[in-house]
Amino acid sequence: MLSIYILLCLCHFFVSLTLCRCEVTPHQPIKLWCYQSQFRCDHTCTGKFPDSWGKLHHQCSGGAQSPVNIVTRSVQRDEHLIPFKLTGYEKKLHGHLINNGHTIQMDLPSSLKIERGNLTVPYKALQFHLHWGKNGGPGSEHTIDGEQFPMEMHVVHIKEEYDCLSQAAKDGTGVAVLGFFFQEHPSANKKFDPLIDALKNITYPSKTTLRGVSLDMFLPSRDNLTKYFRYDGSLTTPNCSEGVVWSLFESTIPLSKEQLASFSQLRFSDGNHMVNTYRPVQPLNGRQVYYSRGHAVLISTYSYAFCILST
Repeated sequence: MLSIYILLCLCHFFVSLTLCRCEVTPHQPIKLWCYQSQFRCDHTCTGKFPDSWGKLHHQCSGGAQSPVNIVTRSVQRDEHLIPFKLTGYEKKLHGHLINNGHTIQMDLPSSLKIERGNLTVPYKALQFHLHWGKNGGPGSEHTIDGEQFPMEMHVVHIKEEYDCLSQAAKDGTGVAVLGFFFQEHPSANKKFDPLIDALKNITYPSKTTLRGVSLDMFLPSRDNLTKYFRYDGSLTTPNCSEGVVWSLFESTIPLSKEQLASFSQLRFSDGNHMVNTYRPVQPLNGRQVYYSRGHAVLISTYSYAFCILST
């Protein structure tokens, strides 16, 4: 009887330990932090803007931080960056779209996976979220040759051996994020209608049900996912953990001006409009950015011009 009691206690201990390691999710405020756009005269965010994140979380002052500006003439071709194998991205999702006070996020089932792309092991999906500007203006986190896009989507994955982001972040390559840029287009992208229609239900921090959508619906076609940039960086919000393998795709996602502007109707936790939800670019500090093909592509945010530059 005593041995059973001890066994139960040990099980409770290890379960509790796992939960403790996993209680912090992306964008969950360990300590209050703010985007620069949340500046107000009441000084609520004083000392909590991006340039002060390093004082709140020491990792935000690390030497391998994200986002970065990618200078296309400086990228290096890497033949090992073959196309990804995406598993489950075509499956219809049924889950919650969440306004967590900093962005919108949807948790993803772990059955969605990515492989190849010079990743050493499979990674399982965790969630996707977005960063945007104001009423369709510049709002991406990463920039290409100084050009900022209207919005950026991050699909976050962790190695299959881990239970949560906080565990995976302790591994030097435990987290893999696929990043996608948006561009303004004259016509609406009907595939985004379910998500954009759901925004009116989560104007303030809350959640709503989102069903009948898949990641494949939102992303460029598989044939257009062969060209991407790769570098080692960090999470772009506190606690800014490093050890993130970033893959940023060249093909963009089209949305109309009205669709892009709809995200600016959301509200932060402080009740103000959720706009300019991006961290400024961070120094590369000697890190190399790689490219999956033999050419670097400069993408102009506003003219939609594509300039092929020979490497």
